[in-house]
Amino acid sequence: MVKRNKKAVVESSVKSGITFGSALAMVISYANWHSVGWAIFHGLLSWVYVIYYLLRY
Repeated sequence: MVKRNKKAVVESSVKSGITFGSALAMVISYANWHSVGWAIFHGLLSWVYVIYYLLRY
């Protein structure tokens, strides 16, 4: 029972992190490029774009 709860917490955290990463990437992208198309593309890249942005700028 304990292992099952830990697994659920980990899965929930991972899903939340992916969702937050996508939203953050889209906001950063739209703020920089003012383009919905680029925002969607960067949202699909998620954390990859966020890390790139932090390293680049």
